Amino acid sequence: MASKTNKKKKSAPRGSGRPDAHKLVAHGAKTAVAEKPIGIGDWIRTARPATLGLAIAPVISGWGIAMFNLTILADPRAILLIQGPAVLALFVAMFLQIGVNFANDYSDGIRGTDTHRVGPRRLTASGRVDPKRVRNLAFVFFGLAAASGLGLTVWKQIWWLPLVGLVAIAAAWFYTGGKRPYGYAGLGELSVFTFFGLVSVLGTTYVLVQSIWLEPILLGVAHGLFACAVLLANNMRDRETDIVAGKRTLATRVPMWLNRVLFGIYMLVPFVILGWFALTVFNAWWTYFALCLAIPAVLITSTARTAPEYVLALKLSVWTSLVFAGILAWALAF
Repeated sequence: MASKTNKKKKSAPRGSGRPDAHKLVAHGAKTAVAEKPIGIGDWIRTARPATLGLAIAPVISGWGIAMFNLTILADPRAILLIQGPAVLALFVAMFLQIGVNFANDYSDGIRGTDTHRVGPRRLTASGRVDPKRVRNLAFVFFGLAAASGLGLTVWKQIWWLPLVGLVAIAAAWFYTGGKRPYGYAGLGELSVFTFFGLVSVLGTTYVLVQSIWLEPILLGVAHGLFACAVLLANNMRDRETDIVAGKRTLATRVPMWLNRVLFGIYMLVPFVILGWFALTVFNAWWTYFALCLAIPAVLITSTARTAPEYVLALKLSVWTSLVFAGILAWALAF
């Protein structure tokens, strides 16, 4: 009888494994007693404002190349008329970015992916917030992005634009959401390259001037690579815990040395692309000053071992993209 009792005590607790939303909340209710109540700062951190530059930068580049086109055409009235749509395009990108951040918090949290995460606990994984509240807030920002996109559609009368928006929202949700999230299958880099690079730059440019040519495509590739670098820095930080949670990002599928090499490629190839603009656009060479941020990021990730190092590299990557876009847009527009 004693041996049977001991076996029962050693048996795995009921519900072990990846928790669903309800189990997670129940678990969180027990652990959250000693934690501070949720405040506005927690919600702001979940929105991850440090990543917003990644959404803003390609829109700035798209605006800059559109301005360059209109300046060549010497059409001051058209230059004035594109400023409003450019602001709406910026709202679309920012709301989508915030929405996907809340969606990731929700989806990773209910799957248990963030249970062993290094760093500040996410809202859903902490159990301090009903997961539905986080999910609904993601939907609110997706709705704001859609509303901004509809305004842009009516303003510019590009009636197929909502279809692009729907695809972008679906990609944002199913990155970590749904039964088979593609972010768990190592396809995250392909997604961010497409939507934070090509779609964002080319979409902004087309909406503003209804034309696409070589330079916007080159800028789309450059910003897509910066986005891949940001995602890779994040996934390199979470590599060990993602392996435990079964989240098979690209960073978990290849050796660590190759991740470091890929990060360097993602960060430096845009400056090779910049050579085209430096040769053809007056003052574009000033954009090479963004290397002052890019090179430290590459050096940090080449030897990084701790989460704070990867976080620093991630922030430097975002700022590199933003500074790259800002200086080049200035050179293109003025």
